[in-house]
Amino acid sequence: MTTTYAALLRGINVGGAKKLPMAELRTLMAGLGYDSVRTYLQSGQAVFACDHGDEDSLAAELTGAIEKQFGFSVDVIVRDHAYLAAIADACPFPAAELEAKQLHVTYFSAPVDADRFAAIDQQSFLPEEFRLGDRALYLYAPDGLGRSKLAEQLAKPRVNKGLIATSRNWNTVLKLVEMTAAE
Repeated sequence: MTTTYAALLRGINVGGAKKLPMAELRTLMAGLGYDSVRTYLQSGQAVFACDHGDEDSLAAELTGAIEKQFGFSVDVIVRDHAYLAAIADACPFPAAELEAKQLHVTYFSAPVDADRFAAIDQQSFLPEEFRLGDRALYLYAPDGLGRSKLAEQLAKPRVNKGLIATSRNWNTVLKLVEMTAAE
């Protein structure tokens, strides 16, 4: 059975580092046998259909192929449409009332529990807030991610140790749900 996935690449095409042209990424992915490969923006989102593997094996396959082809390592998380739609539907914040720059989802490579974030005093960051979801964290940052002090704390290595974590703004979250929907 063919499944449609989104590949979320972490830290490419940011500040001149890890340049990965989207046309070359699409070609690479097609060469791996992925169908209907499309990219979204330059910041590392690719949608594809595939009838083999699972999320973890596809992420590992794509990570290895990028390193072989481009000479640098990129962390990749692969998620299917059902998961992406469930994350959007489960948003604990009033997404329809917020600007996309105020709401972000950090996708994790594995489940996380509240203990990992226990050292963060959420009250001291209000009105910024975060909530945990299924292998995801929702961040409400009313002044945007670039000015968020809470986002700085959430990105600390002690919080994300042993995980791949990559964030997307709400517009991208919704666009990936749309792009992975059955056509």
